[in-house]
Amino acid sequence: MRSPLQPLYRASLWLAGLFMIALLATIILSILGRQFNFYIRGIDSYAGYFMAAASFLALAGTLVKGDHIRVTLVISRFSGKPRRGLELFCLVLAVLISGAFAFYSVKMAWWSYKFNDISTANDATPLWIPQIAMALGTVIFCIAFIEELVLVLRGKPLDSQNAELARTE
Repeated sequence: MRSPLQPLYRASLWLAGLFMIALLATIILSILGRQFNFYIRGIDSYAGYFMAAASFLALAGTLVKGDHIRVTLVISRFSGKPRRGLELFCLVLAVLISGAFAFYSVKMAWWSYKFNDISTANDATPLWIPQIAMALGTVIFCIAFIEELVLVLRGKPLDSQNAELARTE
């Protein structure tokens, strides 16, 4: 099940990277503007939009790679069926929470589009445009949690557990 969704996670990570580059460009433009006495209207707002887009689009890819911070202190104390039950409980809870987050993110972007909600900053950007990245990122994040749940239900151990134990941070 991993292989069909890997391109989706990789694409969202690439998009997140592109938004990080755009964030860097807006910050550099803002600094140059202060140094050379010019102002680009709404540049601070766009920096915020790019930062949010990068953050949300990176959620699923980092989860699948095991780079999210996971609290294994309690789970590592268990083994066998109790551990599997606790993992299933945590993943079901994660699917429910991320699903609600994805649903309401998509709903918010839709309502912003429907009512032509405009940013109150001096950029006057229609808010549904930056909200699309958040909605897309949360939907892919929920898909990643569903995939993790299906893997555990099939009896496969989570890859991120072994990777996390090997780290020496």
